[in-house]
Amino acid sequence: MRREPAPAAARARNASPLLGEAAAASAAGQAEFPVPAAHTGAELTALIGLLAALEPDPGAAGADGPDAAEPVTVVVGHGRDEASRAAAAAFTEAWRARGGQVLATVDWPESAASWLRPARRMTEQSPRAWVVTGALTGWAQMSRRLRHSTDWDPARTFAFAALRDPRLRELAGPDAVRGLRGATADGGTWEFGEEDDEGFFRYGAGLREIPRGGG
Repeated sequence: MRREPAPAAARARNASPLLGEAAAASAAGQAEFPVPAAHTGAELTALIGLLAALEPDPGAAGADGPDAAEPVTVVVGHGRDEASRAAAAAFTEAWRARGGQVLATVDWPESAASWLRPARRMTEQSPRAWVVTGALTGWAQMSRRLRHSTDWDPARTFAFAALRDPRLRELAGPDAVRGLRGATADGGTWEFGEEDDEGFFRYGAGLREIPRGGG
């Protein structure tokens, strides 16, 4: 029997989400992509603050329900470099100290055949949020796999300053960064918004910088 070509949508679902060899090699070879720096105390405090906003307000209507006292569950993901490991460990300790739950800690390599195994581990427990850090190219590949093969949501993901780079959108694609938020080394925050033609650093267009204490 002659096989009919797969519909375009099916082909798109089955296509590899990863960067092609040429693109990945080009990205990995760009010396200007920095190695993750050690996190700062202000950065960690700002990141905890972003996650704390997910906690129920004790004074809000309906806050006495069965979910009111449940801690925010988090899965922590990180690259395998020393700074990323240390940042992930510091967040885990701080989040648990305030009563939060860390369901799992997952690491990923900078190069792999598919990144599918760590992607599944990142999502299998259905956390409320994810906290991530790592080198730009490794996370770009990981986030592309997550977006393609799991129910991961960048809008429920919070990152250390190592991933505050507008080139992440180019590497990972708009769907893998839209809504991603994080902390800066000096205690400010940032987020990726919807893309448009207005200019990358304006609110609603790529990466938005929010100064410390700003809104």
